[in-house]
Amino acid sequence: MSTRPASEAPSTGFASLDLDPKVVAALTALGYEEPTPIQLAAIPPLLAGRDVLAQAATGTGKTAAFALPLLHRLNLDAPPRERTAALVLVPTRELAMQVAEAIHRYGKALGAVAVPIYGGASMESQIRSLKRGVDVIIATPGRALDHIRRKTVHLAAVRTVVLDEADEMLDMGFAEDLEAILSATPKEKQVALFSATLPPRIAAIARTHLRDPHVIRIDAAAVKAGNTAKVRQVAYLVPRAHKMAALGRILDVEQPKAAIVFCRTRTEVDELTETMNGRGFHAEALHGGLSQEQRDRVMKRFRAHTSELLIATDVAARGLDVSHVSHVVNYDVPSAAEAYVHRIGRTGRAGRTGMAITLAEPREHRMLKNFERVTGVAIETLAVPTVADLKARRMELTQATIREVILVGDLDIWRGVVAALADEFELMDIAAAAMKHGAAGSDEVKQEEIPTSASPREKHPARARDDERSLKREDKTARGAAEAVRPAAGPAGKTPAAKRSGPKPGWESAKLYVGAGRKLKIRPGDLVGAITNEMGLDSTMIGAITIWDRHSIVEVPESLADDIIRTLMATSIKGKRVLVRRDRAG
Repeated sequence: MSTRPASEAPSTGFASLDLDPKVVAALTALGYEEPTPIQLAAIPPLLAGRDVLAQAATGTGKTAAFALPLLHRLNLDAPPRERTAALVLVPTRELAMQVAEAIHRYGKALGAVAVPIYGGASMESQIRSLKRGVDVIIATPGRALDHIRRKTVHLAAVRTVVLDEADEMLDMGFAEDLEAILSATPKEKQVALFSATLPPRIAAIARTHLRDPHVIRIDAAAVKAGNTAKVRQVAYLVPRAHKMAALGRILDVEQPKAAIVFCRTRTEVDELTETMNGRGFHAEALHGGLSQEQRDRVMKRFRAHTSELLIATDVAARGLDVSHVSHVVNYDVPSAAEAYVHRIGRTGRAGRTGMAITLAEPREHRMLKNFERVTGVAIETLAVPTVADLKARRMELTQATIREVILVGDLDIWRGVVAALADEFELMDIAAAAMKHGAAGSDEVKQEEIPTSASPREKHPARARDDERSLKREDKTARGAAEAVRPAAGPAGKTPAAKRSGPKPGWESAKLYVGAGRKLKIRPGDLVGAITNEMGLDSTMIGAITIWDRHSIVEVPESLADDIIRTLMATSIKGKRVLVRRDRAG
């Protein structure tokens, strides 16, 4: 394998890459000026007929990197059954449509025909399109294999095969399908493999199907320069129980033009979408549980600016390319730095700036440090906006709206109203009353302060601690709590299975009833760990714990009692959901 780092590619325009003049003219008309690093590195070897193994993340311009060279290898005069010269395999329907649209735009002047084929669409319609003659097929692996087995797609003339987002296709379980498809293509062909990462499984495919490939790696600096440097990255440390409320408050203040909110599960997507719509946002859900027709409608509305929030899982959003996204929100912290980079790459495109917002639970703040190392950009840790912040923001928006109305003019009909009132009141009071009336209803929902967790860079008065030492101390305390078992007299002459006396509280306390006890093998340490891990509290905030056969009593600060109840009700203790409420006897 020969290797050429992308950073060594000369900085030049598309006209000097030996591309067809018609393609260069199309690129100019589309507003493309300078090739990206992946395009500079990949286009020359692909034009020369070399196989290519390229590591490049979403948003780096890799679609044009493989699409422009393959347009040169087309045989536009061949009969329909011998016309298909290129096959592009992609992981999702959305990416198939996006790549097909891009190839159509680049090759329109050549008369090139690109057709996407994917599951969930009419097989008969796809067969008709293939019979008419296709130059480039862009397909998901499963549907491509269906057509190959039906003999409705003809690959004998294929000269170029592209595997786009190869690591994602493997993660989705398409390894066997890819092997079958590649084996069905001519032995003498050019293969281009593009992947965000190059794990051993990708290397194995490269060894089997690529011949002396030209290896390209886009280094971190190139990715930053192309995308993440344009994205302001911020994080809010928020207890899990308050994440929905915090997101609503943050969006109220940010007022995004279009935002993608990433969640971990389909259920979370649906719940969050319902909540955000209830707050007055126009939110759409996107996940694998939707039909293809539903997903098409969702994306059509989002691209048309009809909806402002797209709440999605990672897999469902894979391959989306919407240039007007102003904000990306990680409602759940992604488990890997690569996923974080993929997500935030959805904003800050086409020369625009963007914002990436991450809602992190207190125990997840170390992951933010890892993201900083990968992107080379500091992540600002901010406090969740307060009610006062929200009101101030609304005042700013109202002021801006009034200024715009004044500049537009056409106020004559209202001048008479103001003149009539001016005989009785001061003009300043009239204007203020008008603004108050115009803002009426914006605070119909009572706004409450959202508890926030201390940033690792800022000590909270009630929870000040050094995080590294705290985790060790909490772990030690939890272990000690599990061992601090001693008998004590209980109600009705019964004896609790275990008791933790805990620190003497210096605050007003409340007792919580937890519907799990010795029968579920609950120990004091289990309850301490559940509360401190989920709420981000210091274990010294937990008072006495008494465990009975079927329930437990936990002493907590009164000010946090309701938050702890909501948090424990939403999580599992010893793998089970249990009832948590205030102790009626206490």
